[in-house]
Amino acid sequence: MVRCTNKGCGQEYVSENNLDASCVYHSGAPVFHEGLKSWSCCQDVNRPVLDFDDFMKIPVCTRLDIGQHTSVVPKPEPAKPQSMSTPTNIESEPAQETPAPPPVAAPVPASTPAPPPPPEEDEEDDLTVEVPVGTTCRHKGCGKTFVSNETSRLGDGQETVCIYHPKTPIFHEGSKGYLCCKRRVLEFEEFLKIEGCKTGRHLFVPKTKSNATEQTVDCRIDHYQTPTEVHVSVFAKQADKERSTVIISASEISFDLLLPGSKRFRRSIELFGPIDPNASSYKYYGTKVELLLKKQDTRSWAVLEKNDRAAPLNLTFGVGGRTGTIGAKELILDNQNATRARP
Repeated sequence: MVRCTNKGCGQEYVSENNLDASCVYHSGAPVFHEGLKSWSCCQDVNRPVLDFDDFMKIPVCTRLDIGQHTSVVPKPEPAKPQSMSTPTNIESEPAQETPAPPPVAAPVPASTPAPPPPPEEDEEDDLTVEVPVGTTCRHKGCGKTFVSNETSRLGDGQETVCIYHPKTPIFHEGSKGYLCCKRRVLEFEEFLKIEGCKTGRHLFVPKTKSNATEQTVDCRIDHYQTPTEVHVSVFAKQADKERSTVIISASEISFDLLLPGSKRFRRSIELFGPIDPNASSYKYYGTKVELLLKKQDTRSWAVLEKNDRAAPLNLTFGVGGRTGTIGAKELILDNQNATRARP
């Protein structure tokens, strides 16, 4: 079987079964800007995301991007040559003497290096859980799909071997690579072909850690509000969205977030005011969980969590949290305060 090289596809196919509508892909190029990731062909349809795994799951945006699978690697467009013409009628300035370099200070003895951090434990595949046929291995850089327990999980056959990247991708000033290895490339197609640097077993269903070794942690919660909404950020880095739960009710929000290293964050918050749970939502990011709570009325909230100390004050809408909360940058006034603020 051959792997398709069309952007956003990456499926394995057989040439005899390659029909005109077999492949659904992105016709544009990937766009990486200030940590956000998207495709140039569908930025107006699919919103940019922060997590690389979410970027790889962005669906195609148009029915025109349908055709046959291909194994031909697209060639990058050649860079436009810059003009090397020398301006005329400009008198050259006389060369100036280069100043002597400043004296070099004596080297400061290096301090004792800190001990290296303990190696991260890889997640184990739970062999007791059934896996649907066609499920893709969750290890970055692997891309193999589940065939059967005997082929993909049990024994020492060739298909059970997983070659992957244990750490996250990194995109910096146009270069692309992984934190776990040194290779860096410029083209996104070349980045997808970077071979894994570690060999192990496939990961289709992560094994749940034992509760005996589980550590309960506390995560910072930040928020800000507008006249109609409350935005809440829970800074739970790399929360497992497959096993974590967020429950939104009319008067309470509850979190049960599973974090790396057998850590867990649990908390329930009784809200200061009522919300509409059907119009509210939440989303996982790489460093946080972001909630959008729709108010049932337009009154301002003195605090996020209801308690005896919270006085029913009519506060100005604005930034109630820190700069880490998405969107918490603009001062917003309700109608009454906006009228008073006018000169």
